[in-house]
Amino acid sequence: MSQEDSQPSFAEMINAALEHTIPVAHKMGVTALEARPGYARTRVPIEGNGNHFGVMYAGVLFTVAEVLGGIIPMATFDNSRFYPLVKDLQITFKRAAKTDVEAEAKLDEESIARIASAADANGKADFTLDAAITDAAGEVVATTHGIYQLRAHGR
Repeated sequence: MSQEDSQPSFAEMINAALEHTIPVAHKMGVTALEARPGYARTRVPIEGNGNHFGVMYAGVLFTVAEVLGGIIPMATFDNSRFYPLVKDLQITFKRAAKTDVEAEAKLDEESIARIASAADANGKADFTLDAAITDAAGEVVATTHGIYQLRAHGR
């Protein structure tokens, strides 16, 4: 195995840090499955995250999608200069989730370039991120529309 093969993936680094950065998400079992510039996919188990009528609690569905707005910027932009924050997030519930769920979102190259340019010029840049949350059968159980901000440290 080469040294490069033994290096942890960005998703593995996010998962290792999650316990300290967002302890409640870690306790829910939220994990990053994939994280690369402009893209992230997360998962959360149904076990331990059910509500009083046996489906996934709404706040867990919110969380598995909301963290994408932190993961994507961390995988895409210079973390030594900028950090992400959520300004607004709307969730639309489509159907009950009775299984583990995954959430997925992406930013296209044009958006990435615009965000980077605005953040460099102004010390911050707003961006939108739409996510789909799917169950084990691939059915959409919820969608989110978020407004996030990439902000320079010290602002």
